[in-house]
Amino acid sequence: MDAKRKADIPVTQGSGNVFDDLGFADPGEELTKAQLASLIRQIVRRRRLTQTAAAALMGIDQPKVSALLNGRLANFSSERLMRLLTALGQDVEITVRSTPHGRAHGHIRVVDGTPA
Repeated sequence: MDAKRKADIPVTQGSGNVFDDLGFADPGEELTKAQLASLIRQIVRRRRLTQTAAAALMGIDQPKVSALLNGRLANFSSERLMRLLTALGQDVEITVRSTPHGRAHGHIRVVDGTPA
């Protein structure tokens, strides 16, 4: 492909939140849920748990674990995902602080505190 043809492809800078870019009603909540679910997925993989074993640890049924691990999060709230993380032996810490000057609204951020 030549340089002229490449230049014809429009590029739009993303906002940093794919759910916002796609027009979701509550993009911050969707991103938070996706990040929490990703942490759960990492823990299940790291421990080499089957979906049945993960379900038993988290106190949910296997089809819900399957949905969670496959990113189908419509039936999961952030709060529920945090409870599942604690069931997997994780501490969940919530810190609230003032926004920096110049920013009218705060944001929610999920930080993986697992040692590397």
